[in-house]
Amino acid sequence: MLKNKRGGFSLIEVMVALVILVIGLIGIFNLHIVAKRSSFESFQQTQAAYLANDMLNRMKSNRTELANYAGTYGALAAGETVPTSCDQSGANCNSSNMRVWDLYQWRWTFSGGAEVDNGKNVGGLDTTTACIVVNDRNVNIVIAWRGIREMAGKVSSSSNCGSALNNRRRLFELASVIERN
Repeated sequence: MLKNKRGGFSLIEVMVALVILVIGLIGIFNLHIVAKRSSFESFQQTQAAYLANDMLNRMKSNRTELANYAGTYGALAAGETVPTSCDQSGANCNSSNMRVWDLYQWRWTFSGGAEVDNGKNVGGLDTTTACIVVNDRNVNIVIAWRGIREMAGKVSSSSNCGSALNNRRRLFELASVIERN
């Protein structure tokens, strides 16, 4: 007599396959989250590089005020007024007024003023602090901001710029030499 064999999967085989599939999907989901975080951190680093280079170029255009750019700067405070000593194009400004205007515009980009959605600033870096050190012709610009997650180690830098951000602090440093006129 021939035995009647049935083809197919048992319930245990289906359950094992589902467990393996779920574990794989969780891994892919976590990889996606890590990739999005890394992409955002990279975007922030690029934005900080842009901000530092922007100020360096502004300083090169206004070399007579070079030493007066030195200082520590944060984003604009709510209700802070626009400097009225220059018009919006920067025309009709002396070098001192131009420095004030440059720093105002730079701080405005920290607060996300260049990107607005429904009347709310959405650009900029989180809790931005910028430090400019001028030593004769040597210029060091440091941008510090708060990253989206804590770092395992310490940020190594000779700068204390933004040190209140603790282990979520991210830094971008730009050192350059600006020749005098």
